[in-house]
Parts: sequence; C-alpha cells; structure tokens
Amino acid sequence: MTTFASDVATLTISDEVAAAAAFVAAAARPNTTFTLANSSFASGGARNVTVTTAGTSDNAKTVTVTGTDVFGNVISEVIVSTGSAATVAGTKLFKTITSAVCSTQYAGNVSVGSGTLAAQEVQGSNRVRLKGLSVVSGGTAGVVEYINGSPEDGTVAFKSQTIGTDNATVDRTIPAEGVLFQNGMVVKYTVGTVVMITVFFA
Repeated sequence: MTTFASDVATLTISDEVAAAAAFVAAAARPNTTFTLANSSFASGGARNVTVTTAGTSDNAKTVTVTGTDVFGNVISEVIVSTGSAATVAGTKLFKTITSAVCSTQYAGNVSVGSGTLAAQEVQGSNRVRLKGLSVVSGGTAGVVEYINGSPEDGTVAFKSQTIGTDNATVDRTIPAEGVLFQNGMVVKYTVGTVVMITVFFA
C-alpha cells in the first residue's frame, strides 16, 4: 500500500477581544512617556492602537507609539488628537508595543488602547501558498484581507467577505497550486465580523 503525505499545514486565527480604550496605558497625564499596562495582545496577533482624550484643549497633540509589526520588524506611528474629547484610531497594526510617548502634556487625561483592526501572520515572512480557507462569521458582515507582506507596506492578494450571520461558516478550496504570497501572508480583519478563520497553506 502506498502512503501519501501532504505538505499542507493549517493555522487557526481567533481574536474576538473587544476594543479597550485603556488596554495599552491607563488614563493619565504623563509629561512624556506613558506607563504601559500591556505590551502585547491576548491572541498573539496584531491590533491597531487608539488614543482617547478626556479634555477639549488637546488639538494637534500627538502620541507616538513604537513597537513591532506582525513579522517582528520595528514600526512606529504618530496618532494626532483632536480638539474634542474623542478616540482617534491608528491604522498600523502592532504585535508588540515598546513605548507610547506624548509630544507634550495633555490638558486632560489621555489613554492608549486597542482598536478593532486585527491581523495575524501565516508562517512568518516566508514564501507561502494559500490552498484553502474556512471562515466562521461574526454577527456583523465584514471584509477579510489576505495580504502579501505586512499590512503597512504589502499588497492585498484578494479579499473575502463574512456573511454577517453569527457562527455561519464559509469554506473555500483554491484550485491548482493556490495563491502565492512571496513575502509572507497576513490575514487582516475587523473584530466582531469574524469568530474564527482557518487557513490551509503549503
């Protein structure tokens, strides 16, 4: 009898942790550097960062967030506050956070939190082929992006959409050799639109 071995591997992604305004740093008025409450996220994946102000006199003040991206490369982002008590969400996705530094002391309390954008690397930044996927939808429809490279400077190879019916599953098999990701694959989505994603890759 002949035994055939498959080179297909799987990765299951699940991050339903709600956004939290003070996850990274509690509300305070530091002169420069925030004291970090958390430097990574429960899922082990990456999330965007938010800055929430309580005062109305902090227009154009900034918080510079430094850390690493999904592949472990150093990244930073400057998040600019408005003149209102508001939450401003960054767009970069941090796997870890090493510091958060304000440009000047804020008039009111300011906190640094986690947003709703999430991402997970698939087999690091190595060349990989996506062979199939299984997506369990959350209660809200949303788009899942499959990115060649990092979310910050990569390209979207293709997108899929969740159907918005909680716990409904969509399975897809990709024909032939699958989709090639030359610079590593990252799966990006919005928290609440996805319960779980399983990718099949080789």
